[in-house]
Amino acid sequence: MPSFLHQRTLQTTLSDPYHPLSPPYSSNSQRQISIFSRTGLIVLFSLMLILGVFMPWTGMPQGIFSVTKPSLSKWRQYTLAQAVSFVAKNGTVIVCAVSQPYLPFLNNWLISIVRQKHQDKVLVIAEDYATLYKVNEKWPGHAVLVPPAPDSQTAHKFGSQGFFNFTSRRPRHLLHILELGYNVMYNDVDMVWLGDPFPYLLGKHDVYFTDDMAAVKPLNHSHDLPPPGKKGRTYICSCMIFLRPTDGAKLVMKKWIEELQAQPWSRAKKSNDQPAFNWALNKTAGQVDLYLLPQAAFATGGLYFKNQTWVQETNGKHVIIHNNYITGFEKKIKRFHDFGLWLVDDHSQESPLGKL
Repeated sequence: MPSFLHQRTLQTTLSDPYHPLSPPYSSNSQRQISIFSRTGLIVLFSLMLILGVFMPWTGMPQGIFSVTKPSLSKWRQYTLAQAVSFVAKNGTVIVCAVSQPYLPFLNNWLISIVRQKHQDKVLVIAEDYATLYKVNEKWPGHAVLVPPAPDSQTAHKFGSQGFFNFTSRRPRHLLHILELGYNVMYNDVDMVWLGDPFPYLLGKHDVYFTDDMAAVKPLNHSHDLPPPGKKGRTYICSCMIFLRPTDGAKLVMKKWIEELQAQPWSRAKKSNDQPAFNWALNKTAGQVDLYLLPQAAFATGGLYFKNQTWVQETNGKHVIIHNNYITGFEKKIKRFHDFGLWLVDDHSQESPLGKL
């Protein structure tokens, strides 16, 4: 673990900058110069002139008159292995991947996790240096950047090449964490926790996931991988996954990476990472122990936000809500607002990041 995670910021007091200009006191010394006397004002003006010539104000170190913040550049050397070791609790880490435009969503998601007392095991995989520095400035050690950082720092539209580049890095991060020997839960940050998901991770399965279909399932539905849909594959969501560090889970991640390489983004296809994840699940299903999480607890946005009858019938069973089935930064925020799930405005003090 890097030593800087345990170092305290050292603050230094400043000695009197005018002391060298003051004559040493003695009983025989002449009367001391008052700063308000003509001589004192001349001396003060001369000092300011000297500083202005040799130490231009625009280039002066801030530390001359105030204590500087610790350098944030050290976080460039912070590795995924170091970060996971620092945040993991009981061999488990909760991971998200975030670029700067989505910091408000990160904060909203974090507030909901704090309420379930699982925030200490959260690791933010920053997709730009601005996010890396901002999170570690507020919450040291809880963000890491895995080079190379994607070029763009804008909020990418679903289906764009930027969105594909952003999400296609995900299985490599997760595989690395598995190879380090940790359980890992991945969440997109357009989610809100209403309950604790960990009691639902029953048994010792390799991969846990949620169905992205909005069709209502019976409360006692099967936990097997659903049958393929019209496109010959399932419609499992790649935004909420729990993995144990088993050979089966690693196989799925490797296959996901292969599928992404075989189905790159193009203007014609405009693919994203989710079809590749489903093909990986479908092609490894006979070799891997898979577990479909209960729909009532892990609802897709197409169900929770659009079927209020179902919401009322399953009241008290909801655990993680995903704000999907809608595109657009502002539209997602408005929907969260409308359903009382946008927590940032009134509860930012609950987040480890505070008000951003």
